[in-house]
Amino acid sequence: MTAVAPDRRNAGETPEARGRVSAEAFSFWYGEKQALFEITVSAAPRSVMALIGPSGCGKSTFLRSVNRMNALLPGVRHEGAIRIDDRDVYSRDMDPVSLRRRVGMVFQRWNPFPKSIYDNVAYGPRINGIRHRPDLDAIVESALQRAALWDEVKDRLRESALGLSGGQQQRLCIARTLANEPEVLLLDEPASALDPSATQKVEELLYDLKSELTIIIVTHNLQQAARVSDATAFFYLGRLVEVGPTDRMFTSPANERTEAYITGRFG
Repeated sequence: MTAVAPDRRNAGETPEARGRVSAEAFSFWYGEKQALFEITVSAAPRSVMALIGPSGCGKSTFLRSVNRMNALLPGVRHEGAIRIDDRDVYSRDMDPVSLRRRVGMVFQRWNPFPKSIYDNVAYGPRINGIRHRPDLDAIVESALQRAALWDEVKDRLRESALGLSGGQQQRLCIARTLANEPEVLLLDEPASALDPSATQKVEELLYDLKSELTIIIVTHNLQQAARVSDATAFFYLGRLVEVGPTDRMFTSPANERTEAYITGRFG
């Protein structure tokens, strides 16, 4: 098994590019409460899609449905399909553990393990059976490089990850996800608790990573959505109101509710 991350930079979207995320009439319920209503949307490989909308509109529910995290909750159910490329993530032959390796997730609040920086990044590969130290070293360095963190921590790999700043811990969590070589990266408000400097670093990182991955990000920060995304989807009351190229969505949205939200008239 090779340990060196494949060089996918500047791959662009090609017929061979993997990681297209598509939902078809996807609905979701928490018990009796319906949270999503027939969502149909597609995120292209090697791009960033931002999900925007007021609190409680279904953005995070949809995001967590892509890698079936919501399926862990009691009493939930869904209708419709979410596919990664041609595979329905809710099909019976889809192994959830394999799915979550393929579709990584980073949360609003950074959550490094109480281990060393090295062991945080090496955790996933070890779980997946990689034990040879040179292979692990290569994976850790590659993931930290790709997360724009290597130069800041290369002399501190044996120190606790909890000693890093908040922004560094969030990038470490991204590196930990990248170590599993996902094709899709989901981020739920990844910079909402960071200061402006750390937020800028995360945004720059996303810009670099989109040449390798499909990225879907939930954000309440409309300026952030405009800066980092190629496409934007506006959710409202559990429904997808409008989706399109980000520059068009922010300059000439087709739906009046989208325009009202983007211009700050509600939300």
